Amino acid sequence: MKTIGLLGGMSWESTLSYYKALNEGVKAQLGGLHSAQIALVSVDFAPIEQLQHSGDWPATAELLAAAARQVEAAGADFLLICTNTMHKVAAEVEAAVDIPLLHIADATAEQLKRDGIRRVGLLGTRFTMEQPFYKGRLSERYGIEVLVPDAAQRETVHRIIYDELCQGRIEDPARRQYLEIIEALHQQGAEAVILGCTEIALLVEQQHTEVPLYDTTAIHAARAVQLALNG
Repeated sequence: MKTIGLLGGMSWESTLSYYKALNEGVKAQLGGLHSAQIALVSVDFAPIEQLQHSGDWPATAELLAAAARQVEAAGADFLLICTNTMHKVAAEVEAAVDIPLLHIADATAEQLKRDGIRRVGLLGTRFTMEQPFYKGRLSERYGIEVLVPDAAQRETVHRIIYDELCQGRIEDPARRQYLEIIEALHQQGAEAVILGCTEIALLVEQQHTEVPLYDTTAIHAARAVQLALNG
């Protein structure tokens, strides 16, 4: 079994989901008392969030690159960044280490392609929904058309992520707002919706809507288990 490297803490609530999914995935494959071999570095999210909102992405890249080197030094065979938004600096993080990076957008796109999804809605932080580092990768590398909510809806999605989900608040009013936005994307032609922030799956699950949902945390973790066990 290979050791899975995790760069977490953004937020720690969603990193919990990664840890659980990885261990459950390995146990499901191997049975018994088997669990995942994991090397985890969990960062302090507060300074990173401040740098995000001030637009200082190079500084966030330096912080994550240093943490990634710690993950590599701990014996990881490959690396996951446990957040969609910080894949904006994925190239810088990957360049800082000698182990491969499993990109969350690639894992998600591969699953979408297998399922025949060609037009998808995207929910995430404002950075993920508006900037090209994520949706551009889906369209340019995989030919998937990406729809995002309108400006007011994007602000709602973004605010709930930082003010509620990243602080452990899972509340019904926020779920209702997200479900309305998901339905609006479906009405615009989205065949499915990507939960493109690792915290969103804490709020919205498939049981809440008939629109197919793609939980990037679950997809990323499942692909990591596959790599750890099968190469």
